[in-house]
Amino acid sequence: MNSSDQKLSFLEKVGYSGGDAAANFVFMSMILYQLNFYTDVFGLTAGAAAAILLWPRLWDAIVDPVVGLLADRTQSRWGRFRPWILATALPWALVMVLAYTTPKGWSPTSRIIYAALTNSLLMTLYSMNNMPYSALGGVMTADLNERARLNSYRFIAVNMAQFIVGGFTLPLVARFSTGHDRQHGWQMTMMVWSVLCLMLFVGTFLTTRERVQPMVKTRSTPRQDLACLWKNEPWRIMFLMTLFHFALLSFRGGATYDYYHHYADKAAMFAWVSHLGLAAPPLAPGGIMPGGVLEWLGYVVHADPRHLAGSNVADVFNSLVNMTNTLTIVIMILLSASFAKRFGKKAVAVAGFGLSALNALAFYLLPPDAVSGMMVLTITGSVFYAPTIPLIWAIYADVADYSEWQTGRRFTGIVFATIGFALKTGLALGSAGFLWIMAGWFHYDTRFPDATRAVTGYRVNVGLSVGLLFAVCLGLLCRYPLTRSKTVQMAGELASRRQAPGVEEGVTL
Repeated sequence: MNSSDQKLSFLEKVGYSGGDAAANFVFMSMILYQLNFYTDVFGLTAGAAAAILLWPRLWDAIVDPVVGLLADRTQSRWGRFRPWILATALPWALVMVLAYTTPKGWSPTSRIIYAALTNSLLMTLYSMNNMPYSALGGVMTADLNERARLNSYRFIAVNMAQFIVGGFTLPLVARFSTGHDRQHGWQMTMMVWSVLCLMLFVGTFLTTRERVQPMVKTRSTPRQDLACLWKNEPWRIMFLMTLFHFALLSFRGGATYDYYHHYADKAAMFAWVSHLGLAAPPLAPGGIMPGGVLEWLGYVVHADPRHLAGSNVADVFNSLVNMTNTLTIVIMILLSASFAKRFGKKAVAVAGFGLSALNALAFYLLPPDAVSGMMVLTITGSVFYAPTIPLIWAIYADVADYSEWQTGRRFTGIVFATIGFALKTGLALGSAGFLWIMAGWFHYDTRFPDATRAVTGYRVNVGLSVGLLFAVCLGLLCRYPLTRSKTVQMAGELASRRQAPGVEEGVTL
């Protein structure tokens, strides 16, 4: 069947994208808020919270390949991957609420056990849902350009979800806490997000179809699948690249917060937000908070510019940076498919990571009061990096094509599952790596975050360390062998094989 017969409708692209938007309500809550929830709301010590965050992510990484092997062998009237999304939708919603529920009257040990179990269960459900979801994108169409377009829709939805989670979670917690406490606020907020997740997952199941099927039924053992996968050079390179890539993201996430809260000059940030009309005189003790949406969302800085130490100016400026980053990414993702069609996915990714490395290094050169420069570098960094986001995921589908092209057997699930293993391991190691570097090289003590050596560490890590990690990813991408011409060749030959007499049909309608 010609690839032109596998064009995806607007509804199918939007429906598929909703599944990853739902996943990001958990993912971004984990990245942005989970540590703070466990220490400040749930009441865990920093050491207990760190262990509960680290080990479930590593467990999650181990579960991914198991789910991949099972998904590749799933047979149903709805395909191999869609049933997993439907089956995990309701448990996901329930456990998401439980993971952010604080038991009343429990002992510290009991609460640690509860947090460990609910977070581990949430991470397990994340794997059981998101790994088949990721593999689904590789079997909805064999058209290379459609895959790129599909992933563009997907990551626009992701960034919309990230914008919502980053911008509205804390205000909702505060609103639901009125008359109760923060524990109730978090539980109710996660209940709202969990209902949205359930609706989006069901929408993904109902609107998508699996068209690309294996030319032969899978009769191999998991050991044989892994052995074949190891012979796949593109997979080996992308496995390592994914490990470093997502270590970079979690490393940068931890370092950036400290960069803006402890390195950037608060007076300069106050002047910057004042130009936007987001500054106001301090409130009188016991005074009534003014009305308005911005006041309700906490985006107005009530402070004396001479006394900013206890103000929310860093929170506001950091939030503006995050929103600017997200909006720029969404705009640039719209152009990624056209870039890939003209230059090829590898060329665009290499250029994006190379320029991102230089952009990160430029952060190290900025003095603390150069907040306008920080905003400019945020925008340029988003422009350089954003087009690579959907293309990297489209490259993973090409890796699955390469396995089928080499061996005659397609095991999309195990490709995405092992990539998921690298992703989750990278996230865990990136967060831990930041703390290890800060403690080992800069004598970081959480009781004294503004210590001179610690502040130097924030600057070094946001600039030099992040730039180095981008450079490592660049080097791996340069070794990636599937060029634009090669992927076009593979797609054509695979399409011919699927149409050849005597070959089991590889595309269903």
